[in-house]
Amino acid sequence: MTTCESLRPRKADAPRYTPIAEHGLIGDMRTAALVGTNGTIDWYCCTRFDAPSVFAALLDADRGGAFELAPDVPARTKQFYFPDTNILITRFFADNGVGEVQDFMPIVDDSREADRHRLIRRVLCVRGSLPFTARVAPRFDYGRHAHTVGTQQGQTLFRSPDLSLALTSSVPVETDGVDARASFTLAEGESAVFALDRIGDGVQPRSCAVLEAEELFGATVRYWRTWLSQSRYRGRWREMVHRSALTLKLLTYAPTGAIVAAPTTGLPEQIGGERNWDYRYVWVRDAAFCIYALLRLGFTDEAKAFVHFLSEEICLSHGSGGPLQIMYGIDGRSELPEEELLHLEGHLGSAPVRIGNNAVNQLQLDIYGALIDSLYLYDKWGEPLSSDHWDTVGKLVDWVCANWDQPDEGIWETRGKIQNFLYSQLMCWVAIERAIRIATHRGLPADMPRWAGTRDAIYRRIMQRGWSPERKAFVQHEGDEVLDAAVLMMPLAKFISPTDPKWLATLETLGEELVSDSLVYRYDPKSSPDGLRGEEGTFSICSFWYVEALSRAGRVDEARLAFEKMLTYANHLGLYAEEIGRTGEQIGNFPQAFTHLALISAAFNLDRTLG
Repeated sequence: MTTCESLRPRKADAPRYTPIAEHGLIGDMRTAALVGTNGTIDWYCCTRFDAPSVFAALLDADRGGAFELAPDVPARTKQFYFPDTNILITRFFADNGVGEVQDFMPIVDDSREADRHRLIRRVLCVRGSLPFTARVAPRFDYGRHAHTVGTQQGQTLFRSPDLSLALTSSVPVETDGVDARASFTLAEGESAVFALDRIGDGVQPRSCAVLEAEELFGATVRYWRTWLSQSRYRGRWREMVHRSALTLKLLTYAPTGAIVAAPTTGLPEQIGGERNWDYRYVWVRDAAFCIYALLRLGFTDEAKAFVHFLSEEICLSHGSGGPLQIMYGIDGRSELPEEELLHLEGHLGSAPVRIGNNAVNQLQLDIYGALIDSLYLYDKWGEPLSSDHWDTVGKLVDWVCANWDQPDEGIWETRGKIQNFLYSQLMCWVAIERAIRIATHRGLPADMPRWAGTRDAIYRRIMQRGWSPERKAFVQHEGDEVLDAAVLMMPLAKFISPTDPKWLATLETLGEELVSDSLVYRYDPKSSPDGLRGEEGTFSICSFWYVEALSRAGRVDEARLAFEKMLTYANHLGLYAEEIGRTGEQIGNFPQAFTHLALISAAFNLDRTLG
């Protein structure tokens, strides 16, 4: 047995970090892993999305840990998803043959097997002959916990204080210090299998033969295809929309129905910068928009599960910050303390790496509109809200009526000065307006005079104080002339007609100042200081909002061109990070739910406009 040390140096000619976009996502709807185009798993948290990492070479190439698996000869690589599934295939093209690695996590009904979180890597030689090497180098608890390595009944066991893993393989594996290594050659038609299981708490090590892996592969294909067959989308961009839907499903935490904003933490919004946040939590705003997108496609079970999460897992508070927090843990917990991992260098030196998120304590009034809008759609397209749910909606709306005019931190979670943000007031208007719609349609009890009076007061204030005659645009917040892409939601939320002269002028101004080749900056940090150093890229959700706003304004050809351009910024698998950098690179946490739900909405509305 040996204790943990840092990873061995990589080959001198190999880059230390695989770019963010050069990854695919796999998962079991409890946790997820990122697989690079080089065949390396360099991000994996076990046993759930927000658990400490086992592999985190994406955040520190030397200390993070990785599961390497690739030919031991120079090879070109290509990566794709097995059609209509979340099974990832990485292909290697070498002089003497062609091989592939099939990565997936089985979806199982048995709770004990689900607790195994089995990660399967099938290696096949499809042409010629290829030598392969595998190296499993876990670094537990973000590289902070030492571990030991041992063998038992042909399996390699990695044990740390809080987590133990078992590696089984159809080819011989040797221990190498605190890691495991295998070297083998496959001829055409031959295959090998590696399986990594979490063990303990009643989950015993179990082998994974080649035949069993093949059966699990088939079962996983059937699961994803059966799920996707529920989609009602038949539009022009079916492949991209369905990939976005499959990604949103992967970001769902099955035990509670929660949807994480992204499966990663610490990936930078600017390479070398400090804007590195933990997104492995449930933002009420993000998750509510996810339900909106999934309902449009016909996935009502996911909407029902999220409504259950909100009603059963989240406790409304009674503090000055409002009854809702902006985010929660995937189990509904409210405490998400932020911590900096100073021993990790960060992706391409982007430090600090953070876990937890102090923004949990911010006041962001827009979440009430996002949530109640999604409940309105669920009531309309899913199933009627229960009486208990309506009681909760009533309490939330009453609170919004009393607090909508407070300054807050806004949708972008600025860590600077609080303001009276237009977007926050807009979504307070949405919260009340949608609740009135539900009550009117269903004949439910509501304080209509108060609700309607407050709704109208918000409208008048936005039109009077949010409009700048000098800029000929609606602005970010009261008392300033700063532009903000969040106002693109005004016609999308049905607050203003998409052809209203004031809106058309706003759209023109935003296009001149915040748009670059279809890409949209959310705001200018120099004009609107957000309390952080450095710059950031364009915000992809805003780019899709822009497409939808153009479409609704009648600028359909521009909208379609902007949408097609945005599709070229996706990675090779159709996945998006949070932002796009200056030269088209993906930056920020990856993949991001917010971006994919906006893609679905833009495609849906653009299809409807085009006919």
